[in-house]
Amino acid sequence: MAPIDELPLPYIEMDAHGIITRANRATLALHPLERGQLIGKIAWDLMAADEKDPSFAAYCSILETGEEPAVVRRSLYDRSGQFRSYDLYRGLVRDSQGNPAGMRMLCVDVTEATRALEEARRSSLWLQSVMKSIREAVIVTDAVGFICWANPAAEELFGCNAAELTGMLIEQGMPIVSYLCGDKTELTFTNSLECPLKGVATVLDRKGSELHVELGTSPIFDRENGSTTGVVLVLRRLEVPAWTS
Repeated sequence: MAPIDELPLPYIEMDAHGIITRANRATLALHPLERGQLIGKIAWDLMAADEKDPSFAAYCSILETGEEPAVVRRSLYDRSGQFRSYDLYRGLVRDSQGNPAGMRMLCVDVTEATRALEEARRSSLWLQSVMKSIREAVIVTDAVGFICWANPAAEELFGCNAAELTGMLIEQGMPIVSYLCGDKTELTFTNSLECPLKGVATVLDRKGSELHVELGTSPIFDRENGSTTGVVLVLRRLEVPAWTS
């Protein structure tokens, strides 16, 4: 029995015309029964309609140039009754003179990973839209204190764009001149990692001008292991220092 048949991943070989000449057991197990015999079929019959022509053109170009092909992602129809996303790891089959005579492919089903990534991307974009719509200034740091993100309201408050703040330590990006929260008159980043805090403060903008703000901080916890991964700071501008009212 050929070792290639024991591979747990689908493996296919095609000739110079794109006709399938070899397929291992994993491939045959995925091939839709209603599509008939796989060997001898043109590979592009299994692809989504909008991918057929570009894929065939790219295949012909690779055989013509003889350059080793890169990994590509294709939608293939399999026995599940639907098109699924596969990453195709490809290599040229060469004749005795070293000329391209076909291609071999190892196929990895990435459908679920792709869906999860797309869902995460949509969630991220939605969250960014929400954060950008908040009228109060919002700054997010990592667990060390480096600024990771700032919303447009923070840009307006501090008189700079988010790119200028990103990567700065919070003490540098938002210097605190004074702080008052109950009997506390000092706010450190270490304190903000431990529990939510809310007080009034005087901070400096990027030009060194004083800003009087209501300042709230909340640690960010990892849901899986409970570790603290950063801090969210919310600032609301006050017209005058609250302690002078």
